[in-house]
Amino acid sequence: MRRSKVMACAVGASLLLAGCGGGADVGGGTGENALPGVDQYLNAPCPEAAVKPATDKEFTYWAMWTADEPQGKVLQKAVKCFQEKTGVKVNVQWLGRKAYTQNLVPALNTDTVPDLFDQDVSKVGAAIMTPGGTQSVDDVFAMKVGEGDKTVKDVLSASSYDFPQNKDHEGHNFMVPYTVQSSAWWFNKDAGDVQQPKTMDELTALFDKAKADGKAAISQDGDIPFYNMYFFTQLAERFVGSGGLNKAATDKTGQAWKTDPGFLKAATETAKLPKYFIDGWDAAKFPQVQQRWADGDSRYLYVGTWAPSETREYLDKQGAGTKINYGSFQFPMPTGATHDTVEQMSIGFAVTKKAKHAEAAKAFIAYFLNKDILSGIPAVADNLVPRADLAVPDDLKQVKAAMDDPKKEHVLQYDGLDGIAGGKWQTDVFDPADTALLKGQISPQQFVDQLAAKGAEFWKSQG
Repeated sequence: MRRSKVMACAVGASLLLAGCGGGADVGGGTGENALPGVDQYLNAPCPEAAVKPATDKEFTYWAMWTADEPQGKVLQKAVKCFQEKTGVKVNVQWLGRKAYTQNLVPALNTDTVPDLFDQDVSKVGAAIMTPGGTQSVDDVFAMKVGEGDKTVKDVLSASSYDFPQNKDHEGHNFMVPYTVQSSAWWFNKDAGDVQQPKTMDELTALFDKAKADGKAAISQDGDIPFYNMYFFTQLAERFVGSGGLNKAATDKTGQAWKTDPGFLKAATETAKLPKYFIDGWDAAKFPQVQQRWADGDSRYLYVGTWAPSETREYLDKQGAGTKINYGSFQFPMPTGATHDTVEQMSIGFAVTKKAKHAEAAKAFIAYFLNKDILSGIPAVADNLVPRADLAVPDDLKQVKAAMDDPKKEHVLQYDGLDGIAGGKWQTDVFDPADTALLKGQISPQQFVDQLAAKGAEFWKSQG
């Protein structure tokens, strides 16, 4: 889900779109890696809309997907069905992953904004909500989804939306989720099934075994900063728990990084991993290294729950008939850690403050959460949804089991570090230190010291 390819349908010199309008062809997937339920979903009849806008006859949606992606195909069907059942025209612009920064943020100070857009909750909070670009969607939760009297609130799991990072300055929800993600170590079970390692020594033993078998242990796309971010944050969360990283990052003195010994312990464990990274990990262009994992050049890959969808799509385009029998496991608990954590990230819809057609945009959100529409996310896009009554893709059952484990402590992805100060804390403070640690240019102690010093400088510069 992290590709950011941009295709052209020009609307002004500075705005590149990957398709315009609604109701485009949503033909199913083909080839060896097509999921079995794709054509069945795409050709199924449209459910009725419980909420029909009283006045709005159209609205504009800037999508974080491109039209040819699996998620784009699901949304294209939803758009087609919504138009058919309500008579409301949906003007879609398929912008891709960087739409919120390249298109939406620059547009906030103009009158040319979409009514509806989507992105993960941290990015919406950092880039759009913080400067006042969103409006409350609390009213959406009371809307019916077209399943009797069931409302949006009735069908969604509370953990997918009811958390502090989804609240605006007045305490209102600013996003309604339609996908939930986590992350894991991925492997091909056909190359040997792997049980959940209980210790870091057991984890590195798996990597040593891969090397002994003549394989690289870990594929790592080092040009993606938040992929590099996974290792330290995953390990640190297990020492400091939910909110611990965020609290340290927002400490204006920077000293929290030094006073809690868990951060140094996590950095020490992180520094042991890069020797297992595939050759060229820090010089390749995404998704080259991920594709090398799909091709079998390496044994393990650590990314989000979009891994099966992305790599299956890649293999299908290769046309070689190669398949992966996806397995996954979580990071083990490092020695001395006391928080058995699992990360969760919600992706969903938000409505802009300046929306001219908020009524129609909100009606579409409720319609999309109807089970007959939302079921396309697992069936076509191979992703998880925030409804407990819909299918869990086979590829993701191990991750979903971890997310549903009542003994685990839920943490927002990266503990929300990527949303601090509109994302600037990550890019200015964390990323340089993290890259240097992974490349072996600084020691774990120097890493912690750098976070403390640069963090203090950052907050001083913010005033």
